[in-house]
Amino acid sequence: MSKLFVPLMLVASLSIAAAADKTIIYPPEFREGMPFSPGVLIGDTLHCAGQTGSDLKTGEYPAEFEQEVHQTFKRIGIILKAAGYDYSDAVDVKVYLTDISTFQEMNSVYTQYFKKDRPARTTVAVASLVGKARIEITVTARK
Repeated sequence: MSKLFVPLMLVASLSIAAAADKTIIYPPEFREGMPFSPGVLIGDTLHCAGQTGSDLKTGEYPAEFEQEVHQTFKRIGIILKAAGYDYSDAVDVKVYLTDISTFQEMNSVYTQYFKKDRPARTTVAVASLVGKARIEITVTARK
């Protein structure tokens, strides 16, 4: 082995170990005992679990779709803030809609949260979501 190879392997091993460290983001607004973590921070990348528009206290969904989208983003914002991030740090967004005809309405709300230099995004129609949700959104953010 060359003298340069051993130090490089040590640096690579330390980098992999540091990258594997993860921090669970569990804002106090979220009820305890959920079968998933609202956010997982690995290095400088935050993975937000899929969020729906149910009220964090009552679990109820707004009657109006636009309000459901805003409520979904409110929940995402709580996770982002708890990890020290904000919407401008988002790099990838996945949007799931139970009715693709609501795409334009969702998009008009979406652009209120992502004003410029928007993240990459995928939007798909799905047959159903948990509870009475009509939308679910996941976000990956990076500093």
